[in-house]
Amino acid sequence: MQKYLSKISGPLLDRIDLHVEVTPVNFTELSSSREAEKSSFIRERVMKARAVQDKRFETNEALHFNAQMSPNMVRQICEIDETGQVLIKRAMEKLGLSARAYDRILKVARTIADLAESENIESEHLAEAIHYRSLDRENWAG
Repeated sequence: MQKYLSKISGPLLDRIDLHVEVTPVNFTELSSSREAEKSSFIRERVMKARAVQDKRFETNEALHFNAQMSPNMVRQICEIDETGQVLIKRAMEKLGLSARAYDRILKVARTIADLAESENIESEHLAEAIHYRSLDRENWAG
């Protein structure tokens, strides 16, 4: 897997918003009687988030989703507090992320906040978005 990943250029990886390593599910979790969240509830949450984004971009017919924001729009719409600034700065330094990855993290964090029905991007939204940059980490999958 590491050999395959080494063939993917950094600039190409920068253009992928979500990097997620999917690990096998262990038997205990598979056999658990705990109920998973129903698809209908997930769909409802997504539809609400989409409505928020439609409203956010209603003055610009070319935009419909957070992922379509320009870097200038990201700076305006994806404001983060001082705690968030420290968190993303550490991640940028530790993972050696590019400016493009920075923008992608903020867009994903904005979407996570929309799904959580949060007006602001909170530290937990930002931390989750940073977590989705797993392919940016050194020695990923190996």
